[in-house]
Amino acid sequence: MTQHERHRAPYENVLDTIGWTPLIRLTRVTRGIRTPVYGKAEFFNPGGSVKDRIGLPIIEAAERSGALQPGGTIVEGTSGNTGVGLAIAAALKGYRCIFTMPDKMSQEKVRLLKAFGAEVIITPTAVPPDHPDNYVVMAKRIAKETPNAVLANQFYNEANPDAHFATTGPELWEQTNGRITHFVGAAGTGGTLTGTGRYLKSRNPKVQIIGGDPQGSILAETWRSQGQTSPEGAPYKVEGIGQDKVPGTLDMSVIDEYQTVSDRDSFAMARRLTREEGLFVGGSAGLITHVALNVARRVNDPEALVVTFLCDTGERYLSKLYNDEWMRENQMLDSEKATLGQLLGAKSGSTPIVVSVTAGATVRQALGLMSQHDVSQLPVLDGASCIGSVSESVLASRGLEDSKVLDRTVGDVMDAPFPVVEAGLPVDQVVKLVTKSNPAVLVRQNGGFAGILTRSDLLHFLMAR
Repeated sequence: MTQHERHRAPYENVLDTIGWTPLIRLTRVTRGIRTPVYGKAEFFNPGGSVKDRIGLPIIEAAERSGALQPGGTIVEGTSGNTGVGLAIAAALKGYRCIFTMPDKMSQEKVRLLKAFGAEVIITPTAVPPDHPDNYVVMAKRIAKETPNAVLANQFYNEANPDAHFATTGPELWEQTNGRITHFVGAAGTGGTLTGTGRYLKSRNPKVQIIGGDPQGSILAETWRSQGQTSPEGAPYKVEGIGQDKVPGTLDMSVIDEYQTVSDRDSFAMARRLTREEGLFVGGSAGLITHVALNVARRVNDPEALVVTFLCDTGERYLSKLYNDEWMRENQMLDSEKATLGQLLGAKSGSTPIVVSVTAGATVRQALGLMSQHDVSQLPVLDGASCIGSVSESVLASRGLEDSKVLDRTVGDVMDAPFPVVEAGLPVDQVVKLVTKSNPAVLVRQNGGFAGILTRSDLLHFLMAR
């Protein structure tokens, strides 16, 4: 069935809609890159992720072996998406589901699994892979202790990579007319990289299979050392990919290259895919696409064809990578750069834009102006130039010491001029200009003065932020 023939006839059930997801060219995040890059949009699957492809095959394999009997229970340790794929198939086949899930996973995933009727048990993320509270270890124990239960065992179940060999690989070969030169994916279980990679290399051994791995996962380093080292894992935020233990379903001999990507770069690319390409994806897709663009730049060949894997929908991560507050809390999103112009616009009151004085005015007049407009300092202007400044505290002190000072000109007693800065500058860049001896800055916009910002104004801004 070709892309244009899909959905012309009704389906017997939702499971028939799994697979044959679109292959979509990326045209905006790839600006300046000569190599074409396409995304395999797995979020078009009914459960919103690539894991829909393995749910039914795993269940059917358990049925064929006799391990799963009618009315039985399916148990699995999952980052969420495999659970959804299993739950969809289980719902149609009448099986109960129990899933264990690390506590770093989004609440959207937990609620989604519960919506399908699954029981969800949350486990701590920061435990060793062999710890009793590890989500995979706990799933094994529950399966063993629950009557008529079977462990889906996605990390060691050959039905997982076999499903990708049977579906994902052939789809990519047909959708690209055999022109695919690089397939970029990532391993959680390793099923996608292994199954898809095996198929593509069976059709053309020159196709490059490239893995992306989160910083903190051990998979890339294990591959680089050819299994000669045992790297230590570290926590990371990207969900569904990477591991602290090499899964049995990952065939590292299929992989030609591995790249490691930070959480920050992964989430930034996911947000770009959403905002620039209209492809609403999760963090794993951002990580894989970051690698795919690196590959495409390096290849620099319009005749090559790079495919990136868009694993799941961004709806699973609205409380995380698409939540600006969460991103800032985790140091993955810079604070918005407020400008001086914006800060001036937020100031309220009836004070004129700039209260100033000329060098020929008297100190008495300057103090009167400051009292009238409730300001504590004035720039001394000569046309469009700031030639000096005066402050209430200094003038009042000198006037009390010698009343004759009140009748002297401002030009005789003024201090250094205030710095003049442009309205478009970020506030953060200007804070250092305002000191005890230099209490304000003049803000210029469109050739004129737009306002004055004092130490107090900047302090209130920093406190509010």
